[in-house]
Amino acid sequence: MDAVPEGVLLEILSAVPAVDVIRGCRPVCALWRDIIDSPALWKTKCQRDGFISKRCSRNPPNWRMFYFLHLRKNLLKNPMAAENFRHWHKDQDGGDQWKVEKLPGDHGWPFPDDKVKKYFVTSFGTCLKSQTIDLKKEGYSAEFMDVVRPNIIVKDWYAARHDCGCQYQLLVRLLSQDKTVMEEFQPEPVKIEEWSNAEWAQIEHTFSNYAPGVCYIYFQHGDFQQPSVVAWRGWYGIRVTNSSVTMDPGDLSVRVCGVEASY
Repeated sequence: MDAVPEGVLLEILSAVPAVDVIRGCRPVCALWRDIIDSPALWKTKCQRDGFISKRCSRNPPNWRMFYFLHLRKNLLKNPMAAENFRHWHKDQDGGDQWKVEKLPGDHGWPFPDDKVKKYFVTSFGTCLKSQTIDLKKEGYSAEFMDVVRPNIIVKDWYAARHDCGCQYQLLVRLLSQDKTVMEEFQPEPVKIEEWSNAEWAQIEHTFSNYAPGVCYIYFQHGDFQQPSVVAWRGWYGIRVTNSSVTMDPGDLSVRVCGVEASY
């Protein structure tokens, strides 16, 4: 590989998926690290993936961040229960505990998106699960978050069994380096009555114009239930799936090469 010209090596590395470039290729040697850290590689990847035209003459302040923002990656891991409960922390696991079921489930409706195959479902006791997103580990530096402050978009889908009533709740917090709560979104719990239509519904919230210093995002959802004398054993509570937390530059969009681009 030492005989390969740097320009050729840059073209080869630009064809490698971004996550593999960072995790697998960058640690190989100093030369690879320098190429991968260069604006030229990420500009080439933007061109290769169609984010900009090759005639683009206007440069964003950070090509790598420009690239990752365009990917609009979901910062929540395993949002559709494909890996059972991997990456999720069960804060409360009441009744017969959390469970994963296949769509549409008993007395359930199909999900609006065919790619979603499974969902998480709560039992008759309080069931809450969460993830804490480390923004630095996800590639969003403190400087970027403080200067650009992209919109943070939260989305979640929930539904109930047609023959059972239940309650859905969501809590999302923006946290500082020492995990101090800087801002939070906690809407009123959604109460679903027995024999409702049980169709899937989406809740969405955007954090914008928040204070500098956001380092983590805490996401928690589930079903809080008051103790009851009568409890149906099994999984009759709220169903959740396809949750997401994404970054969006919002009003920092600019015109680049005649198309809308954001950074």
